[in-house]
Amino acid sequence: MTRSRTDIDSPGKPHSRGLHVVALFEGAKGLLVLVAGFGLLSFIHKDIHEAAVRLVKHFHFNPASHYPRIFLDLTEHMNDTKLWSLAIAAFMYFVVRMVEAVGLWLRKSWAEWFAVLTGGMYIPVEIFEVFRKVSWPRVTVLVINLGVVSYLLFVLFRNGGKEPQ
Repeated sequence: MTRSRTDIDSPGKPHSRGLHVVALFEGAKGLLVLVAGFGLLSFIHKDIHEAAVRLVKHFHFNPASHYPRIFLDLTEHMNDTKLWSLAIAAFMYFVVRMVEAVGLWLRKSWAEWFAVLTGGMYIPVEIFEVFRKVSWPRVTVLVINLGVVSYLLFVLFRNGGKEPQ
């Protein structure tokens, strides 16, 4: 007996809930980047480097150590044009994540494939980073991404890539 996607994924079934969780996760990532983009705009016509120095001091980071130094060096060369460019890029990322989230929420096959593509493209980099230096944040990001991509592939192949009826 062949089951349709609506049999497998009708509202209240595990795959609908699972896709909704992934949609909320993707939407939350988009909102987080949008907020960061607006935060960047708050530094227009201000000395972002001085703010970065204060932030590093506030968290008691050593400004000469690797990551704080990279952060400070980046802010030293920041100007209003670059801030606007980053904010626009953040907005574009937000739009892409929202389109993906809505598509996943509505259980659209194209959104599932898109999410597999956009999530899967980071996996080789994440694996490389874990092998370069193992840390719990790197392993956590890799495991979550592998879980999301694997789940979406499971849903896609189980449903044969078909839209709900």
